[in-house]
Parts: sequence; C-alpha cells; structure tokens
Amino acid sequence: MAHLLKEEGDFKYIEVGEGTPIIVLHGLMGGLSNFDGVTNFFSAKGYKVVIPELPLYTMSLLKTNVKAFANYLKKFIDFKGYESVLLLGNSLGGHIGLYHTKLYPKKVKGLVITGSSGLYESAMGSGYTKRSDYEVIKKKAQDVFYDPKVATKEIVDEVYETVNDRNKLIKTLAIAKSAIRHNMAKDLPNMHTPTCIIWGKNDNVTPPEVADEFYELLPDSDLFWIDKCGHAAMMEHPDAFNKILLGWLKSRKF
Repeated sequence: MAHLLKEEGDFKYIEVGEGTPIIVLHGLMGGLSNFDGVTNFFSAKGYKVVIPELPLYTMSLLKTNVKAFANYLKKFIDFKGYESVLLLGNSLGGHIGLYHTKLYPKKVKGLVITGSSGLYESAMGSGYTKRSDYEVIKKKAQDVFYDPKVATKEIVDEVYETVNDRNKLIKTLAIAKSAIRHNMAKDLPNMHTPTCIIWGKNDNVTPPEVADEFYELLPDSDLFWIDKCGHAAMMEHPDAFNKILLGWLKSRKF
C-alpha cells in the first residue's frame, strides 16, 4: 500500500492510524516503503505509525552525523507535540533511536532496534570501490538479506543510484565514519529505557553476536531471534516481526 508523504515545516513523513505514536527510523539505504508491513499492521492495532524522512543527504557535511540526526528527531517529536513515543529503528535508524534516547530519555517510553549499528560498524559504507558495476552492487544489496530475492530490482536500483551520486556517496561515507565515532558501548549500561531487540539469525551486516552484546549492555532489554533472516527483519519476515513486536508491546503494556 502506498502511503501519502506529508510535508509540514521542515519535515516530510508518513502518518497512519491513531493511538500511541510508533516513530519508525529508516536506515542508510532504506526507503520508507521498507516498513509497509509494520505500517499496515500496527496502524490497525491501535497505534499511530509515523515514519519521518531522515535528512541523510540534505544536511551540510558537517551535520551529517548520528548526533545531528538524533537532534533532528527531537525537533520532529517536538513539532508533532508528542508527549511520549515508541521508537523503532533498523540499522542506522536503530543507532539514531539509541542516541536520541541517550540524549532525551524522558519522552521515549520504549525502544525497538533491529540490525542496529552503534556497536559494530565494519560493514557500513565499505566496498564501494566498484560502485559503477551494477552486478557488484546487486550482490551487495542481496547480501543484506538471507533470501536474495528480497532485493528487488527497485531496491538494487535505489542503492546503485545512491552510491553513484557523488554527493550521496560522500554523505554515506561521512555517516559510516560518524557511526564508528558514536559507538555506544559505554552509554548503554546507563540507559534504562525498555528495549526490544529483534534480530535476524543470519544477519551478515550486524552479526548475531552484536545483538547479544546489545542485550548484555542494555539493562532493561528483551532479545528475540528470527530464523532464516538477514539484516532487515521487518522486510524479510514482516509477519514474524510484527507478531514478536506486538507481543512485546502488550507484555510491557505500551
């Protein structure tokens, strides 16, 4: 289902449903449509699903970093007037959610991370030396998933366009460096926000031991696995992802 992109003030976002806001944070190469399964499911379960378009490629190079994106999220939450939100982030989006929660814990009542950066970033922004070779980029996109068929031509085309746009490539590399700089290992033990960790057992980008480390370091966290699943669980196994998340939200009375 195609959802309408709203434009208000400095923000572009999708908003579907009514109830407690779940703010979804996309990753580096992640389009908003990657979360259609989450959007359709939770908007029918008494939640308002909100997906802001993060300014990954539109901020100045100096502001192209995890902290600036976390502050952008703060401005968006204030702009919308939300008193209390749930944050759900995949990959870089998880890192932004974590960093935002570190800076502004009061409004975040729950955090959901899947394939999140923040502890292990070796795969971000690497391997673009052959970026003009479509087949190389296709293979890289397919490696994100357990089932390579999930990497549709549309997804591969979007990645190819991004890494062959010089401005976007420079920003992508800046974000990758920033993710390493903003490692959160020391911060996580002090973060007491309830956190749901949903991870693909076959994630090549942020391997399973990263999820174990998040679980060990975050004081109030629950860890769930999805089998035969890569880096983007909500795309590859939307039904399993939604079932786990709904169960967790209910168990936490959110």
